Amino acid sequence: MVHALLDQGAVSEIPSIRGTYIRAYRLMVLARVLDDKFASLYRMGKVHGGVFLARGQEALSVSIGLALKKGDVFAPLIRDTAGRLAFGEPLIDGVRTCLGSPLGPMRGRDGNVHRGRPRDGLLAMISHLGAMISVVNGTLFAHRLKGITGTVGATCLGDGGTSTGAFHEALNQAAVEKLPLVLIIADNQYAYSTPTDRQFACRSLLDKACGYGVTGDSVDGTDLSACLRVTAEAVDRARDGGGPQLVVATLLRLCGHGEHDDAGYVEPKLRLASLGRDCLKVAEAHLLEREWADAALLASWRDQAVQAVEEVVATVQREPAPDPYKEDWCALASKHLSEGHDHG
Repeated sequence: MVHALLDQGAVSEIPSIRGTYIRAYRLMVLARVLDDKFASLYRMGKVHGGVFLARGQEALSVSIGLALKKGDVFAPLIRDTAGRLAFGEPLIDGVRTCLGSPLGPMRGRDGNVHRGRPRDGLLAMISHLGAMISVVNGTLFAHRLKGITGTVGATCLGDGGTSTGAFHEALNQAAVEKLPLVLIIADNQYAYSTPTDRQFACRSLLDKACGYGVTGDSVDGTDLSACLRVTAEAVDRARDGGGPQLVVATLLRLCGHGEHDDAGYVEPKLRLASLGRDCLKVAEAHLLEREWADAALLASWRDQAVQAVEEVVATVQREPAPDPYKEDWCALASKHLSEGHDHG
């Protein structure tokens, strides 16, 4: 579905930089439309659990998803809809998980955000902040022990997650072992409702890179061009043996922590600052300025994204809900791996 959507317009036939930018933008639009649909379903009472939107973070997320290759490992978090799509997650996976379909990757058992396909390198997220770093480290260690070379592992984190012990232990481990880890930090100014000046005393989160002995870089998280360049360079350095890479992006979360949160604590001056720009609008302006697209083409791309999302949602809504009377309650997808119980 996603690949067919992006093939329209012969993106592959145009120059690389332009083609990559357009592909990234269209994935951002698809992610925004999907998130908006989830928000609508949540308000209609169709979603059981939380809905966490990526509004304002799509440029950063899509960039890491596009920078990775087949064989790499990606551990996205709740605001990585665009990155998931760019890495190859089927659109229907997110919808099935959000609506609790038993045909989804989590079989209707999850609180709708922890989906993944580990065999494809897409790790199911852990809500505890910072925990995914060590999971990626473990996967990269497994690659090393198996003699698999040339792979990279990436995960994302918010500014609040850098204050956890899991962040410290895992980043320190990755640095000592020189693992090809790429850690993307979205410095979106708030850990839920706690502002950054109440989270850390260093001048910038980038200072933590040298503290752990890893390579660090910063980027404007509202600028798609910059995000594509910086994340691609970080991934290339890690793949070439440069060890862990830390990328800190400055941006503003343009919504609450979840749909249950009105974000009334956000300082109005931040919304007016450059980091409060909507990365999607910035990307649209760039496309128009470069004459890579016109208003009609932008509108058609959005219409195609809306159609794709509506079709998938309609499909999933027709699927049966989980039946507790037929559920075997086996925690593992592969039943033969379960220990079972002795009922004798």
